[in-house]
Amino acid sequence: MRIGLDISGGDYAPENCLEGAILALSHSERHNAKICLIGSKSTADSFLKSKGVNLNHFEFIDAPEVIEMAESPTKAFAQKPNSSIAMGFKALKEGKIDAFISAGNTGAMLVGAMFTVKAIPGVIRPCITTLLPKENGGVGLMLDVGTNADCKPDVLYQFGILGSVCARALYKIENPKVGLLNIGEEPEKGNLVAQAAYNLMKDSKDFNFIGNIEGRDLFNDKADVIVCEGFVGNVVLKAAEAFYTSIRKRNRSDAYFDRFNYELYGGTPILGVNGNVLIGHGISSPLAFQNMVMLAIDLVNSKLNEKVAQVFQ
Repeated sequence: MRIGLDISGGDYAPENCLEGAILALSHSERHNAKICLIGSKSTADSFLKSKGVNLNHFEFIDAPEVIEMAESPTKAFAQKPNSSIAMGFKALKEGKIDAFISAGNTGAMLVGAMFTVKAIPGVIRPCITTLLPKENGGVGLMLDVGTNADCKPDVLYQFGILGSVCARALYKIENPKVGLLNIGEEPEKGNLVAQAAYNLMKDSKDFNFIGNIEGRDLFNDKADVIVCEGFVGNVVLKAAEAFYTSIRKRNRSDAYFDRFNYELYGGTPILGVNGNVLIGHGISSPLAFQNMVMLAIDLVNSKLNEKVAQVFQ
């Protein structure tokens, strides 16, 4: 197994990326993966040697160009074929790596996923997710959290399928309960899209739909998979991050709220594409990169993409 890591992506690249790769290497007893560093090889060589790390522990794909955070994703992806993101997707498509990780330009990662490895046939819109720490000690899954700001009812229905498959394959949740995030539990609540989505979902044989849920149910065990538009999901995600940051600034520590630390989860897979692609937070720390690598290994082992493709056949 080979995990491709973009060492040019993120606000603190390449240092945090490489530190994270070294941390993941230290957990080699938990996996048999080889980490392939994608970016400037000379920069990586110098950094690893300064840390006393044997270069033979890693593989390399030299990618001298960088897609910056503020660049137009579509234009940059086309105009910089030797960028770490473009080279990473090329390696993924050619089977040289089994998963590709980046904390770089999110738009470019989505463009690369859609135009290089492409969507799984039948999937209308691939999406990204976030984990929600549950009060009972488990986790829930919310999707979409930013890829698709506006969604039609059939897209939300497919999110229910994608979330269910992911919850079972990656997080070992049997028969996950799917809830539609709304402003009330009654079927007639919400905007026209939410009402129409509810009517599609209520008799579904594709997943275990339990009805509408409200914001107060995000962190209890009422639903395992929470479906919403990317606009709403991103607002919820950023609000949770801000809440965690506020607690930390006040020097408060709590076993439950400590689980809101994004570093523990690393990143999120893009669900619905023909390849294992993970996106990380731009501010990702070395610990976050380590956990992204570990998540990528789990993603490959779970055969999530194959299971999604089977459902959509």
